[in-house]
This record gives sequence, structure tokens and C-alpha cells, in this order.
Amino acid sequence: MGHKSGQVSKLRKNSWTSKRTYQFVFLAFLLLFSGCGPLVPGIPTPEGRRPVAEGQKLPRVGLVLGGGAARGFAHVGVIRVLEREKIPIDLIVGTSVGSLVGAIYADKKNSFELEWIAFSLEEKDLFDYTFISPTQGFVRGERIEDFVLNKLSARELQQLKVPLSVVATDIQNGEMVILQTGSVARAIRASSAIPGIFIPVRYQGKLLVDGGVLNSVPVDVARKMGAEVVIAVDLGGGRKAAQVNNIFDAIVQSLHLMAIESTEARLREADVVIQPQVSHIGLIDFSKKKELLTLGIQAAEQALPRIREKLSGVNATSAAR
Repeated sequence: MGHKSGQVSKLRKNSWTSKRTYQFVFLAFLLLFSGCGPLVPGIPTPEGRRPVAEGQKLPRVGLVLGGGAARGFAHVGVIRVLEREKIPIDLIVGTSVGSLVGAIYADKKNSFELEWIAFSLEEKDLFDYTFISPTQGFVRGERIEDFVLNKLSARELQQLKVPLSVVATDIQNGEMVILQTGSVARAIRASSAIPGIFIPVRYQGKLLVDGGVLNSVPVDVARKMGAEVVIAVDLGGGRKAAQVNNIFDAIVQSLHLMAIESTEARLREADVVIQPQVSHIGLIDFSKKKELLTLGIQAAEQALPRIREKLSGVNATSAAR
């Protein structure tokens, strides 16, 4: 009996030890791989350092996503880094492709879902050709509206998880239009309607085209929305075009060149400017998605020290007051 009792006791002890081992391994797994952050307060997450000291209130951060047609996949890389590093995105302002990427993230608030949806976008999802109105444009723009309706949960701008302002241009009176309410899909279609290619969009009593005509990187709009720190992403890529092979390239590059000087002036108003090195990639080249994503990641990572400096600086100023 004594021998059997000893065996039972030993088995129980081994079972208890085994359970403790499994619990330890499980907790270690959570610490290393959980996306919910650290289990112990005050310890930095595996993704990187906290942007400011523990317990400090973060300033309101505005992310401005500029136009750039197919180069917009670089925006996805930038957002991935900001999310990974726990940099808050309290509001978004987007022009043209920036409005599309911004809307997807504002709807999902998850960079992996953003990447999945953005990478499903193909040239055919943008260009639905027509000869009905050759004097206004030969692409209707209905497909991009359908793409947004199929991929986003929110139907109205005011329903998005992150406040989004979509910038367009009223082609009749030459004024910038800021869309903050109404149809998400129609706002993005209007903001992306490149003059001469897409038919202008009649919306909210206005005739709207690409926001980049007047404001390719709308830093000033983010300030008006209440951003204390503005992070602007510029996909301009300099004056030189990667290639001009057709009418699309010619029109888009011409608009880009006309906007360069005003864009440079607006970028000076931003706290941090992120400029992925995308000048070698054509504005209508959809074959370089992964490369553009990588270039966006690299540019954002290089900007992290400046972003943290700005976030800490605003906190220090607020504390002094």
C-alpha cells in the first residue's frame, strides 16, 4: 500500500508540474505574440518603445495622406508602422488615393485588413471606360465607387471609426471642398476623379474632381480638424516621371508638376513629413504593390524618431501650461 500511495503521490506531482509548465508556456506565448500589448504595465511592447512616457496624455494626431495614384500602396506601409509602434491616428485627411486608403483604415482600424483590401485593388477596379462624354472624360468612375461599397462596412463618412475628411475640388468655382458627411463611396470617387480622365462627379450640389488639383497634401485641413501633431505623407516623388507612355501618364504627370510648388509650401506646415522614395515607379503602375508597401514601411521607420520627438514635445508644452 505504501508503495502504491507513493506512486499516486508522484503521479499527482508530475501532473501538477506538467500543468504549471503548460501555463508558463501559454503565458510566455501571450507575452511574445499577443497583439493586445504588454501584460505588465510600463513595459514596452515587442513592437517598439512607447511614443511618450507612461501616464502622459498623447496629443491629437492627424494623418494626412496625399495623392499619388498607384503609388498609394506606400500609404499602407506607413500606416502599418504607425499602428505597430502605437502611434495614435486620431483623424485622417485624404486626397485622391489618400482618401481611399484613409477610408479603408478609418473603417477597419486595422492595418492588416487595410493591406488585405488595398492589395485586392486592381487597375480594372478603377477604369471603366466610356465614350458617352468624351468632352469631360472617358472613365466613368463607377467602379471605384462599387469597390468602396463592397469593401467597407460604413456607408456614411460620419459612421467611420476614425474621423475622415476627404478633399475634392469644385471645378466650377475653383474652390477646395472638404467632405466630412455623406456617402463614403461617392466622396472617394469625387476626390479621385482626375480631370481629363474621369468624368467629374456631381455631388452635394457641386461638380467635383480630384482634390489634388488644389491641395495634394492637405495639411491645413488636418489643423482645422483639431490636429495638434500633423504627420503628412507625400507621394510626389520629385519632378521627374518614371515613364510617360500614354495619355494617362501625360495627364497625371502634368497635374503633378503643376501641384509641386504648392505642395512644398503646404508640407512646411506639417510637424513630420514622410516621403517614400517612389519616383521610379509610374503613377499608373499597379505591378509594384509589394515594393511600394516596403518603401512606405522604410520611410515611416526613418521618421519614427522625429514623430516621437514631436509627440513628447507637445506633451511637455501642455504639462508646462
